[in-house]
Formats: sequence, C-alpha cells, structure tokens
Amino acid sequence: MPNLFFESGNLDATEAFLSAAYTPMQIGGRPGDTRARISRTEVGGLSVDRLSFGYTMGYDAGCLGKVCLVTMHSGTIVDTTGGREEVFGPGETFLLAPHDRPYEGEVREARYTITMFDPRLLGRVAAVPGEKEVRITGARAVGPAENRRLGAAVAYLRDHVLDDGAASAAPDGLVVATAAQHLAATVLGALPNTARSGEAVGPRDTRDAHSDTLRRAAAFIEANAHRDITLADIAASVPVTPRAVQYAFTRHAGTTPLGHLRRVRLARAHAELRSADPAGTTTVAAVAGRWGFAHQGRFAAAYRREYGVAPSRTLRSG
Repeated sequence: MPNLFFESGNLDATEAFLSAAYTPMQIGGRPGDTRARISRTEVGGLSVDRLSFGYTMGYDAGCLGKVCLVTMHSGTIVDTTGGREEVFGPGETFLLAPHDRPYEGEVREARYTITMFDPRLLGRVAAVPGEKEVRITGARAVGPAENRRLGAAVAYLRDHVLDDGAASAAPDGLVVATAAQHLAATVLGALPNTARSGEAVGPRDTRDAHSDTLRRAAAFIEANAHRDITLADIAASVPVTPRAVQYAFTRHAGTTPLGHLRRVRLARAHAELRSADPAGTTTVAAVAGRWGFAHQGRFAAAYRREYGVAPSRTLRSG
C-alpha cells in the first residue's frame, strides 16, 4: 500500500505538495485541466513514486539530495537545466538531475515513475578505492540494452519489492537492501559515471586473486550472509581490492562473490524450510524474504534448480 498519496485539481496545492515531497519548487502555467495524481511507496531509504499530470507544467526546483531516476510511461519531460533542451519520452529511464544541483524543465501531460535512493549507495556498490564519491555524468543510458535493463530493475523494485509486500515480510530489511544494491549496480552499468573509467586491472589485483583470498572471502560471506553486505565489505575483510576478490572467485570457484552470497542465502533458506514445523505458521514467502529473495517465482525457480523440488514441498515434508 502507498504510504503517501495526493490527488488534486488545484495548482497551488500541487505546488505545495511537490515542494514538500521532493524539493522546493515553483510550477508554471495555468492550464484548463489541472488534474495531478501522485503516490509514493517508501521503505528503507528507497522510494518509488507514481505520478500523473493531465497538463503541461513547468518547474524550477532545488537540489533533491538523492539519485532520482525517471521512467516514462506516456507523455514527455523536457529538461531545460542550464539552457539546454533535452526531451525524454515513453520507454526511457533516465537521471532527472545530479543529486546536488538544481534543475528545471517541463512535464507535458505525462505519466511516469520516479525512483530515488541515497547517492552514497553508488560508492558502496562500485567499491571504489578510498571511498571516493561516484557521480553519474550523463542522464541517458549508454545504449538501448542498458536502458531496458535499467527500466526492468525499476519495475522489479516497484512491483516485486515495494508494492507486493515483500519488504514487510523481511523485517530485517535484507530484501530492500538486496534490491537497492541490484538497482545501484544496474545504474552503474547503464548510465555514464565516474566509476566506469576506473575498471582497469592492476598487477596487484591479479597477484592477490589466489585461493587464500577465496577462502577468507567465502568465510566472511558465510558469517555475514544475514547482513546487508557489499563487494566492498567482502574485500575489506580479506583485505584486498574488490577486483582481486572478483578474480579469486572467477578463477577458483567459477562464480562471483555476490553469486556465492546468493547461493549461501539460498542454502540458509533451504535449511530453515527443512527445520520448520509443517503444521506451524512458517511460509515460503516469509523465509524467502528473510534471506533477501523478493520475487517468489524467481526464488522458487532457483530453489528447484539447486535442490530438485519446490520450496513448498520441502516445507510440507519438514
């Protein structure tokens, strides 16, 4: 259920609501059709808003303080920040504005989704040396495939994490943390950013990618699979660079650190289902959510591939 909702035909009320929900702004125009509808679902620092405006609305807004992605469903948004004019239409997912800069533009009879999260998450996921800030340097995805992946990540978060109650099934926040990391990683892979230029592999990365690095990293994952951990956390536990950890898993285990983390969490869910009382109150959805799996269909498919049966069957036979 949305935890914020607004619907009005009054432009002054709409301006006041937008200023409170996002950033102080002024909206322009006095159209005949003044319908506006906005709903927000927010959990653990992630928010997804659905917005619909039945008119053309100009805006002049302050800094958002968050990474703000817009997914267009109908109509257009025209970004006129800094005197330029960039038009975004249906099917595009783009960065509305840098988190620390004001922005201006025009919404033209549009229906769209806004997804926002803390910009510091980009640095955590990118695992850049020295905790250097990672900045997005372009609004559009680097290619059509990347745009589709970014749109799919937003849809997954909206439909399978925040809107269907999966987040509330995991009170420790692991579902939301996992989904947030996935979204941030997709953003880094899809939009131009300062971390993309730092992907070169150094000789130390190659030298440190040995079996002992794998052993130490795997032990850290085993001990902390119930927590919100990133590649940077895993690398710091060894300690080596994130790239060295990635190479160690690729060379010696045929997977990635985060792939191994997902498999460990799947094993924990399996153990919990096996030990549960079949006549009790335990559900597959609750167990999956506790271990960071928001999408029940994907969890069931991964579980069947690993254990040869449906998770519900394991629970019933416990």
